[in-house]
Amino acid sequence: MDEADPHEQALHAARALILADLAARDVADPEVVSLVEDSVTHRRWWVKEWPQGAEYVAGLIAQDVQDALLERHGRWPLCPVCDTGDPHALEIEPELGPDPHWVCHKAGVVVAPVGGLG
Repeated sequence: MDEADPHEQALHAARALILADLAARDVADPEVVSLVEDSVTHRRWWVKEWPQGAEYVAGLIAQDVQDALLERHGRWPLCPVCDTGDPHALEIEPELGPDPHWVCHKAGVVVAPVGGLG
């Protein structure tokens, strides 16, 4: 694995951003970190098949981890903006694009960039 490879650098950067968000919300236990690693492995194949998509991997890995956590632990990350009504998770925007952010669709606000939940 070539550390100078821009696709590997994008994957490593995405991993760091997602781990920062998980740690900020106190859910970065070993099982959850394994979910991140599984997604990085899957997205490594994806980015080799579509090299132009390297700038999208942070949002895609965040979505992968969010989906995996929903199945195993429940919604993540919970919205810190809305204090009434049912708890709901933030969503990633754009779904497939550069510069992904966590967004509350209920309040219509950008909460933080991916990696910036702390």
